[in-house]
Amino acid sequence: MVEPIVVGETKEAIEKVVRISRVTKVTKGGKKMSFSALVVVGNSKGRVGIALGKANEVADAIRKGISQAKRAMMSVPMHGTSIPHDVVGQFGSARVMLKPAVEGTGIIASGPVRAVCEAAGIKDILTKCITSNNPMNVILATIQGFKQLNRDLEIFSLRRQSSGNEERGDVNN
Repeated sequence: MVEPIVVGETKEAIEKVVRISRVTKVTKGGKKMSFSALVVVGNSKGRVGIALGKANEVADAIRKGISQAKRAMMSVPMHGTSIPHDVVGQFGSARVMLKPAVEGTGIIASGPVRAVCEAAGIKDILTKCITSNNPMNVILATIQGFKQLNRDLEIFSLRRQSSGNEERGDVNN
């Protein structure tokens, strides 16, 4: 299991390094080493971003990843300390099932998914990585699930608007 490294917790952001990889490029002149860092950044109030920073030094890769993740932040819909409803996020072969949980349950998730949920400020959630265990694909599948939650909430609000002031939320045409 991948344990995220907490780089820094400031008042505005939580920064976690999920994975650091050493990459070797073989050229005619020899082997050239570099590093990539998978970073998750969030404000614990419903915003989270991820990025892959690449550089010749580990510290530079982490710094680049943090700045890219801050620029790529998105909002995550929350219902109390959990998510509004069940959703399955998919990216490549990775599928992540996200389920809301009652208050006090905690974050039941693998390392990469836990890092994303903690950074977003979700405190109670049940998750399951269904197929792939690759941290990059699992994190991107989790983000896809959060985006799907956003789309579902937009569709729900549009349905309520189109139905007028009825008490029911469904459209009868």
